[in-house]
Amino acid sequence: MNINEYIDSTNLSKTGMMDEIIKLCDEAVKYHFPCVIVPPYYVSAVSEYLKDTTVEVGTVVGFPNGYSTREVKQFEAINAIENGAKEIDMVININALKNKDYDYVKDEIELIRDSIGGKVLKVIIETCLLDEAEIIKMTEICNETFVNFIKTSTGFDKEGAKISDIDLINKHKNEVLEIKASGGIRTKQEALEFVKHGVTRIGTSCASLIMEEHDEH
Repeated sequence: MNINEYIDSTNLSKTGMMDEIIKLCDEAVKYHFPCVIVPPYYVSAVSEYLKDTTVEVGTVVGFPNGYSTREVKQFEAINAIENGAKEIDMVININALKNKDYDYVKDEIELIRDSIGGKVLKVIIETCLLDEAEIIKMTEICNETFVNFIKTSTGFDKEGAKISDIDLINKHKNEVLEIKASGGIRTKQEALEFVKHGVTRIGTSCASLIMEEHDEH
């Protein structure tokens, strides 16, 4: 298995410097990662830096709390695409989900989906804040809205991805919806375990360390 093909190499640190972002990009080129995920501030520069490579540029919307209005998220998403992003990782409105305002949650996802011109959309549901019924409901909404990925976590809350959540999503997702696991995945063994359970993308800030560990074996 080529674990590199599953990795979104990520640096969303609030204090991340340009030299660290460039290092992330260079490692992504070296290891042939499909995508780097960087703060919106860096999207334009990174898109230019990676323009002659196979590495896509992704960024976040409504991150990390998800409670900005859908119009704000729409602007963020459109702006990111205009700056060169090819993949959008959007945090759902968890307040709306908790209030069982499912129409709002669904409408917001569809608004963002329709605003990004066919680019990849990953919907972050923050599993550590949801009960099983809410995870199932969000999986169903992601099925219905035909997004590319359902994503477990921001990595900025109390807990990241768990295998049990992946298994639950797998029981309720359709055939086309893919799963991105993120948050707390730091070793090759952890990454492989998530892939074994059906994950097709791994979001991690330890991508190069995972590859160095991979090369040693």
